[in-house]
Amino acid sequence: MASLMNTQHPHDALHGVKLTTILEELLACYGWDQLGALIPIRCFTMNPSISFSLKFLRKTPWAREKVEDLYLEYLEEEKIGAESNQTKREGAAGTG
Repeated sequence: MASLMNTQHPHDALHGVKLTTILEELLACYGWDQLGALIPIRCFTMNPSISFSLKFLRKTPWAREKVEDLYLEYLEEEKIGAESNQTKREGAAGTG
C-alpha cells in the first residue's frame, strides 16, 4: 500500500524537507552553472544567490516543481549509488 501511495503522490518523499535543504543539496551536487543548465531560470544563471533563488522559488510554483523533480532524481541517483557501493562491498568481502 505504501508503494501505491508513492505512485499516486510522488512528491511525498519531499514531506518535511525544507526548500533551503533541497537547494543546498542540489548546489553541493551540481553547482550554479550545472543547476542553471538543468533548470534554465534566471535566479540560477544570472548572479545566483541562495536567498534570491529561495524567494523566487517560493513565489513561482512551476519553477519550484522543476527543482523538486530534480531533487527527487538526485535522491534516486544517490540511492542507486549507495546500493551499488553496498553490492561492491559485499562482493569484495566474499572474495577475501
